[in-house]
Amino acid sequence: MEDNGGLSSSDRFLAIETLFTQALGLVAPWQVDQVTFTPEAGRIDFQVKFGAASHACPACGAAAQPLHDRLARSWRHLDFFEYEAHLHAEVPRVACTDCGKVTQIPVPWAREGSHFTLLFEALTLMLAPTMSVLAAGRVLRVRSPRLWRVIEHHGAGARQGESCRGSCRRRR
Repeated sequence: MEDNGGLSSSDRFLAIETLFTQALGLVAPWQVDQVTFTPEAGRIDFQVKFGAASHACPACGAAAQPLHDRLARSWRHLDFFEYEAHLHAEVPRVACTDCGKVTQIPVPWAREGSHFTLLFEALTLMLAPTMSVLAAGRVLRVRSPRLWRVIEHHGAGARQGESCRGSCRRRR
């Protein structure tokens, strides 16, 4: 007989959501809302929820602006054990009453326009100087052209004095 520690199934699921919210480093108002584990596909999907009704305007900084709508987005994250991990979120846009702009809220786990989390990009950049991008793509289970976009983005920043410290050189 299975010992559930006295937790109901809904309490156990809440504990799983809390565990993954913490493991992913999410802070309020972001939280894991649903976890879908598909072992036969070799992946785990996290549905992340924004739990607030208002947010500061990303364009002008005006506080407590109403949410306009939400746009579905997805990002590849570091593997959890041997399973590919993917984050999915309906990212809110703010309709600012001060500046009049409708602007998407930046997510704390990824840079704007990327389909990878910051941690996934960091691992890509760590692998790039030590192996070919084709080999890194095999390790990360991502096609190498997608990795090249990450390397080239950060390499351009390094040439302008930002991060990467020159380690993002082109290797074939």
